[in-house]
Amino acid sequence: MKTIDELLRQGVEGKRVFVRADLNVPMDGTTITDDGRIRAVLPTIKALTGAGAKVVVASHLGRPKGAPDPAYTLRFAASRLGELLGRPVSFAGDTIGSEAHSAVGHLEDGQVAVLENLRFNAGETSKDDAERAEFAARLAALADVYVGDGFGAVHRKHASVYDLPRLLPGYAGYLIASEVAVLKRLTEDVQRPYVVVLGGAKVSDKLGVIDQLLEKADRILIGGGMAYTFLKAKGHEVGISLLQEDQVPVCLEYLARAEQKGVEFVLPVDVLVSSEFPDLKTKAPAHPTTVASTAIPADQEGLDIGPETRKLYASKLADAATVFWNGPMGVFEHPDYAQGTKAVAQALVDSKAFTVVGGGDSAAAVRILGFDEDAFGHISTGGGASLEYLEGKTLPGLAALED
Repeated sequence: MKTIDELLRQGVEGKRVFVRADLNVPMDGTTITDDGRIRAVLPTIKALTGAGAKVVVASHLGRPKGAPDPAYTLRFAASRLGELLGRPVSFAGDTIGSEAHSAVGHLEDGQVAVLENLRFNAGETSKDDAERAEFAARLAALADVYVGDGFGAVHRKHASVYDLPRLLPGYAGYLIASEVAVLKRLTEDVQRPYVVVLGGAKVSDKLGVIDQLLEKADRILIGGGMAYTFLKAKGHEVGISLLQEDQVPVCLEYLARAEQKGVEFVLPVDVLVSSEFPDLKTKAPAHPTTVASTAIPADQEGLDIGPETRKLYASKLADAATVFWNGPMGVFEHPDYAQGTKAVAQALVDSKAFTVVGGGDSAAAVRILGFDEDAFGHISTGGGASLEYLEGKTLPGLAALED
């Protein structure tokens, strides 16, 4: 995989460089609630502008239906990018139309333009190769060189991720290069003990990665909504907790495999429960109660790991040499159910291990709960991409850069 350093050695002054970034930031109306992904692409953009390139930044935001939708505009992300760069950033109100061509055409060396949401065009996400290729060709007309730096999208076979780098000289930006280097440390010559913490809502989202990690990890800790399907597999009643009944047989198989391979598979011993899901807007007090994970009442829902589980998980992380964490332990957006996720994050901070926060809600939680990002070995910008890499899948966006 050729990197941006090779491109910079060749010289980029006056060249139009298309940077496929990941500006898919969480929004509350017009307010960006976590700008981590925007900050992550800054080193690449600064290096290119500093070398005199005309930088064209493109990204998706959310899941619009292949047509313009004001709810998913990148205008606010472009504005934030300008603030972080400390310089004006022009914004094109379309992706391949007159505004895009005008914005790019007016760029001077060292300047930046941001295109509107790529997914406003159906060709970006189309499963039809010809439709995607046509959109990629129109994007290619805006640039001379391609730099892939949107790690959160590399597991998607989309036009700007997969097809476009086949039409232009392609290079990996600093973010993608660093993400891949970190993931190799989790899959090749891993320092042990290797402890994996998995949370989040659905066990089905993590089946592939659990399957692979049973061959690599020494210890797997389970939390979040997915824990209740594993508890059900062990014969415990889970009340009205999130449950994927159809995944119980798979969970049973994984528990048996873990025992056979000597992988310590740890489930919550106590949980915080309530008969009602908390109000995440008002953050009104939820008044949860703590019960044993083996005795969840029929009318109660598990919403976080309990105090004994927090202590248990901290002890299981204390001697780790490598830790990968993906998925919160509970409904961390509400203060009454944030303590489990906070305890895991603190255990990683206290650990002497190489710690990787695997993107998505875990990365958001670290920032929302006030942790210093520098206290972790690496915070990924791509939850789904990280998981698929660990599953051993070929990621289209990386494959395109390696061709």
